Amino acid sequence: MKKFDIPEYYRSGIIGAIKESRKNKDPKKKDFIPTVLDFGKVRFLLPRHFGFCYGVENAIERSYKAIYENPDKKIYLLSQMIHNPAVNEDLEANGITFIMDTDGRQLIQWDAISSEDIVIIPAFGTTIEIEEKLNSIGVETTTYNTTCPFVEKVWKRSAEIGVKGYTVIIHGKLHHEETRATFSHSYQNGPSIIIRDMKEAELLSDFITGKLPESVFAEFFGEKSSKGFDPKIHLDHVGVVNQTTMLATETQEIADFFKKIMIEKYGDDYKAHFADTRDTLCYATNDNQQATLEILNHEADCAIVVGGYNSSNTAQLVSILERKMPVYFVLNEENIISQSEILHFDYGAKEMKKSMNWLEMNSRPSIVLTSGASCPDSILEAVMEKVMTFFVNIRNREEVIAESTTQQ
Repeated sequence: MKKFDIPEYYRSGIIGAIKESRKNKDPKKKDFIPTVLDFGKVRFLLPRHFGFCYGVENAIERSYKAIYENPDKKIYLLSQMIHNPAVNEDLEANGITFIMDTDGRQLIQWDAISSEDIVIIPAFGTTIEIEEKLNSIGVETTTYNTTCPFVEKVWKRSAEIGVKGYTVIIHGKLHHEETRATFSHSYQNGPSIIIRDMKEAELLSDFITGKLPESVFAEFFGEKSSKGFDPKIHLDHVGVVNQTTMLATETQEIADFFKKIMIEKYGDDYKAHFADTRDTLCYATNDNQQATLEILNHEADCAIVVGGYNSSNTAQLVSILERKMPVYFVLNEENIISQSEILHFDYGAKEMKKSMNWLEMNSRPSIVLTSGASCPDSILEAVMEKVMTFFVNIRNREEVIAESTTQQ
C-alpha cells in the first residue's frame, strides 16, 4: 500500500504505532479483532480499521502539492475536499478557495475563474457538466483531480452495464457530491435512478411488478431519475451500484432484493435482467464497517465516534454501534466538556445534543473509540487524551502501546 505525504499534524504517534503493528502482523487483513488499550482506570477498544482511507490520503496529498507547486496562482477547490471541517479549514488557511458548498450552491462565480487558475477536483469527483464548464474556461483538470479511484471504479462499472442496456440504480443520497457525480457519469451511458434506502427500493420494485401505475412514477422519482426515464421500459434490466460511503451491507441487501424481484418475474431467465455489481463496493468502507460490526461482539460501556457531522461514512459507523451501546458522535475533543457532560451530534435528528453523566467514573469503563474515513488520527488521539484527563494514576502510555502491539 502506498504511503502518502500528508502534513505531520494529521498523524498520531499512538494511533500510527497501532495501525503499523496491525498491518505488519495482518497484511491480508483477516483479523478483525479490535485493539485494546488498557490504561488501568479506563480501557479503549479501537476497531481493526478506522480513519483515513486511501482515497482521502491521496486527495490530501495532492491538494497540498497543488499549494506548494503553485505559490503565485489562485487555487480553488470545487467543494469541500472531504467531509471534515479541520481539513477543509486548514486548506482554506493555506490559500485555497471553495467554488461551491457541499449542496452545489455557487460561492464563486465561474466568470471569476480564469485559465491561469488551479482548480482541484475533490475526492468525491464531480459531474460531467462541471468538467465541461472548466474545460470551456480553459482550466486544466487532470493534474489535480483527486477523485477517489474507488469512486471511479463505480463510474466505470456503471458505464459498462449502461452500454449493455441495463438501468443503473444508484444507492446513495440525492444531494451528496459523490452521488451527484456518479449520477452524471452514469446517465451518459444509460438510464439511471437514485434510491436512498430499502424503503425506496421496495417502492421502485412496485413499478417493476406493476403494483403501481407508471403515471405516478414522477411523483416519487422525478428528480431522482435521468431525463426521459420510462419505468415501463427502463426497469426491465437493472444493476445496482453505490455511493461508496453508504452502508455496504445495505447496498448488497438492495442488490439482492432486486435480484429476487427479477427471479420472481423472469424465472431462470433473470440473469438477462439483473447485472451483478457487487465488485463496486469500496474496500475501505467495507473494512471499516466490518471492523465496527466486530466490535459488537465485545463488551463496552459506550462509543465515541469522531468525524465531520456531514460525513456519510462516519454516520454509518454511528448507526452500527448504536445497535448495542450509547454512541457519542463528536467533532473533536472540545465536545467532551467533562466526565459528566458531553456535546454530541444526533445524526438522525440533525441536531446537537448534550448528555449528562455519560461516563461512569466509579467503574473501569470500556470505551469504543473510532473515526470516519475523513478524520485525521491526530484528532482521534486528542479525544482519547481528553478522556484520560478525567482519571488519575493511569498506566504509562508507552507501556500500554508496547503491550497492545506485542499482543496483537
